Amino acid sequence: MKYALLIAYDGTGYGGWQIQKNKISVQQKVEEAACGLFGQKTAVTASGRTDSGVHAAGQVCTFFAETSIPPEKIADALNMRLPHDISVLKSSAVPEDFDVMKSAKQKTYCYRMYISSRRNPLKDRYSVWVKTGADISKLKHIAGVFQGVHDFKAYQKSGSDVKTTAREVYSVEVKSREYRGSTDVEIYVTGNGFLYNMVRTIAGTMLYFANGSLNEEDVIRSIEECDRNSVGKTMPPQGLTLESVNYGFKLF
Repeated sequence: MKYALLIAYDGTGYGGWQIQKNKISVQQKVEEAACGLFGQKTAVTASGRTDSGVHAAGQVCTFFAETSIPPEKIADALNMRLPHDISVLKSSAVPEDFDVMKSAKQKTYCYRMYISSRRNPLKDRYSVWVKTGADISKLKHIAGVFQGVHDFKAYQKSGSDVKTTAREVYSVEVKSREYRGSTDVEIYVTGNGFLYNMVRTIAGTMLYFANGSLNEEDVIRSIEECDRNSVGKTMPPQGLTLESVNYGFKLF
């Protein structure tokens, strides 16, 4: 039978989702837990990779297993074998033809930063300190430039190998609040798929526009002409979280 898991993890101590030779990955830990639970090697496939240091609040993955454990209780059984920074939030049975990657309709990522004259160590694990001022109204203004179908070639990591760099971004939403002397910012980006480093570079470009390092013509040119020299820096990984994956129907 095929099962699906909804997983949250703190990516700080991992080399990303995917198993690799020289770093511990989230996938490795989940597969080890599944192997211990089911008594055999169990391949676990996720909706997509998250990079080294990136977090997830709603990663979805699937695997095949033969077990008498009720589908909704598999989450608890796996959590007993998982480290403290990975947790299965929900588990369910799914049709065998369900493809966790190809069936995804949209994904939402959130990039978090805080604008403050001084660093706050309690925020540094899941957001990025921005010391220089950034105009929140400008952040919200430039968000609309990224919406729609565009060629995001300038926003992927150099040397990436993909068939096409065109992606559709459904929405970019900026939320902010003042808290204990800083401005906490969340940039939610929802799309049908993302290139390697795309969301982190969108966040960096928005920040550069908001602090005056780029103008609106630069940002538009980066998309219309795929001009890499017109984008901001790729922001650090700890500010990025995979928030949710939508399949168009209730999975759990």
